[in-house]
Amino acid sequence: MLRRRFRTSPRNCRKRPARSWPGLPPAPAAASRPSSYPEVLAVRVLSPYYGNTIYTVSSVISVILLALSGMALFHPSLYFLTNLFGGGQMTRAVHPGIGVVLFFSFLGLFFRFFALNLWNRDDTVWMKNRGAVINDREEGLPELGKYNAGQKLVFWGQSILILLLFGSGLVLWDVYFEAFTTIDQKRLSAVVHALCAIGAILIWIVHVYAAIWVKGTLRAMTRGSVTRRASKI
Repeated sequence: MLRRRFRTSPRNCRKRPARSWPGLPPAPAAASRPSSYPEVLAVRVLSPYYGNTIYTVSSVISVILLALSGMALFHPSLYFLTNLFGGGQMTRAVHPGIGVVLFFSFLGLFFRFFALNLWNRDDTVWMKNRGAVINDREEGLPELGKYNAGQKLVFWGQSILILLLFGSGLVLWDVYFEAFTTIDQKRLSAVVHALCAIGAILIWIVHVYAAIWVKGTLRAMTRGSVTRRASKI
């Protein structure tokens, strides 16, 4: 939570009498301040690190472009998607480059959030009672930290898949690595790359659905404002 302090001129500040409530003792007098200007504290919850937004937006855009270009290269029935990138040759050329952008943009998110996504006992209890959580019956469940077990599974699943996609993609990138790989390695990498891409797309769909389903998520992502309880986590 980011706090900003504003100072106002004495002539613009009017001293209000302390308000008393029935049955309660009067409020104590405010402590004197060394400065001659009264200080007004304005609190607004903002995103504490704008790099999160940069990494997230670049990762989302990269995933969408990679999914479209990858599906165009995956099956002939989806070849029409190459028109979005200027044809088949251009699609084949830009797809690996976008993959590099995704890897490093997600790497920034990984180092930023991996400590908050470490598994603990409360996450195991949460997973055993996931049916109650889905039905909005969370009474008796342990208090969670910043992320719940489902969000942690998305984080680690996407992290592993992106790492595998990056490694297998390098093997298939003949422009730079053809001399360092064999045909058998390329065949294996093609299968791994395709399976990991399908898994990453499915996880991304679940992630987008959860962002829409959880109230306040889109507001926090776009404007950086969250509830006061969430700002203390």
